Amino acid sequence: MMGMVGKCRLTLLWFIALLLIQITVSASSSLTEQLAVDGKVLELDESNFDSAISAFDYVLVDFYAPWCGHCKRLSPQLDAAAPVLAALKQPIVIAKVNAEKFSHLAEKYEVNGYPTIKLFMHGVPIDYNGPKKADLLVRYLKKFVAPDVSVLDSDSAIRNFVEEAGTYFPIYIGFGLNESVISNLATKYRKKAWFSVAKDFSEEVMVLYDFDKVPALVSLQPNYNEQNIFYGPFEEEFLDPFIKQNLFPLALLINYDTLKSLEDDERKIVLTFVEDEAEEKSKKLIRVLKSAASANRDLVFGYVGIKQWDEFADTFEANKKATLPKMVIWNRNEEYFTVIGSESIDEEDQASQVSKFIEGYREGRTLQKHISKSSLLSFINSFIGIRTVYLLVFVVAVLMLIQNINKEEVGTRDEADHATGSVSSEAGSIKSGDKED
Repeated sequence: MMGMVGKCRLTLLWFIALLLIQITVSASSSLTEQLAVDGKVLELDESNFDSAISAFDYVLVDFYAPWCGHCKRLSPQLDAAAPVLAALKQPIVIAKVNAEKFSHLAEKYEVNGYPTIKLFMHGVPIDYNGPKKADLLVRYLKKFVAPDVSVLDSDSAIRNFVEEAGTYFPIYIGFGLNESVISNLATKYRKKAWFSVAKDFSEEVMVLYDFDKVPALVSLQPNYNEQNIFYGPFEEEFLDPFIKQNLFPLALLINYDTLKSLEDDERKIVLTFVEDEAEEKSKKLIRVLKSAASANRDLVFGYVGIKQWDEFADTFEANKKATLPKMVIWNRNEEYFTVIGSESIDEEDQASQVSKFIEGYREGRTLQKHISKSSLLSFINSFIGIRTVYLLVFVVAVLMLIQNINKEEVGTRDEADHATGSVSSEAGSIKSGDKED
């Protein structure tokens, strides 16, 4: 009898477990159908955010504020991109969150400004720093659902791959390479570059990409019209530095987005400050910087126009009062280095001056400086978002107010003590007088 009861209980437990699984699957399926209907932008809040992120492998979330002009201009672009991305073989869902109304979500995902866009890949968020226009946004996001390594078997396949990749990521094509040679590194850098291997190609392709033997790994920077070729050895210890160094153009425009993209790069940055990055004389210097960068791949060469980002430039004492162009070495914390005798670059023979700067840095003829405190607030404002700055200012104001109140209370007590002492003294005098009388 006891055996029968045990079997009944076990059967009941199995039935309950199967029922719970079925309910969970049904609920998940229902939620997916509810959230993925006709590829529209989903409106998420604190009640359904986690469920949506769990239901889909890829979700692009726009954290917006109703009053934000940039957010209003972005909204129709997301509406246009949503059905195209939802129709992909590996769909990407677009969603939005009113970050002002649902501040808990904004704080959880460190939203400091509007709009803030994050791509959730299997539940893990990364910052989205790509284009905002619908067609370019679609092309950019396709990178995240593409294979780690694409296999190309013809000239037309190579041409189509490069065209579809667009200009926002570097492209690596392994000609005559086996897919397994770069698969590990392709997985490692899949969020930062396109990877492919070409199995079959013509001599015209070899001329087009300027390599004369195989195997060869060609790196392309389509937006900067730059390419580089690696002939081996094809062990990972040699491949990894080549791929890492070619993730960025030779001379990189420094702004908020590019600084964030450099977070994982351990190289020091050679910062060159010019008055206006769009001027012809600045472009001439940038070409010189590219030549220097190709010979010094252990450094990142970047440039900043003070007209374009004066708050950042001012933290390095590069402003209209300084002699420009100016070069410094920055280790991406509160210190930077100037090279003694190479504080500025004039317009004559800039190549020699840049070489002298790099030589002086390598020989240790440097002067260590700290980021200017006078412009630190402006830099924080531009780098971490105005909302955080307002919060810091509010906290400081409250602390100052509390300090003033404490001072006033201490002063009031002192006055009260002084008054009490005076009354006591007068009372004592009267009593003494009475005794004398």
